[in-house]
Amino acid sequence: MSRPRLRTALLAATLAAAACVTAVAPTTAVAAPAAATVSLGPGPFAEPSFAATCVWHRFGEGEQPPWWLAFADPLCVEYSKRDITLDNGGALRFLLAEPSRIAASLLTCHYYQKDHWSVQATTGAVPWVAWDGQYWWDKTGQRAGARLANFRINGVSAGVGDAVAVLRPRFPELADALAASGEGGLTTVLPFDLRCALAG
Repeated sequence: MSRPRLRTALLAATLAAAACVTAVAPTTAVAAPAAATVSLGPGPFAEPSFAATCVWHRFGEGEQPPWWLAFADPLCVEYSKRDITLDNGGALRFLLAEPSRIAASLLTCHYYQKDHWSVQATTGAVPWVAWDGQYWWDKTGQRAGARLANFRINGVSAGVGDAVAVLRPRFPELADALAASGEGGLTTVLPFDLRCALAG
């Protein structure tokens, strides 16, 4: 595979991983009673209502959260993902850590994640792509939000529109999702979750 194709594939895979993390929301969704329906539509990114109560758990490169963290509510985590590198095993460590990171988030009704991404060929090289992300959900309040900031391609600051243009020819669905979030991110509605509604 040529370097430009590899770079495009890695960029798409990384953005897809970020999109998957933000899409892993309800685990027990059922139809809500009419009175409990939230009518708020999508809007600009806003911090979750529980952000002030967060106890932040910070994890380094390839570090997996402990199993018991899956029972924290709210669960607020910050991940360093700056060593997604081909030459030193960083990309492999990232891929091995992600399943446990995602699993830790599945049970909680209130989740807030901040992460810092950088994908490069070799240690110390200019990153092919880098950004800072924020993703949260409040299944009890039926809301979720996502924002990408400080987006850089080959070390040059880029807007979301630049990333959308690069992705659109080969990954149109991913480009559409990224375009919909805009430069400032978005907040949107989640389906009713009976388990979280009962938990309060």
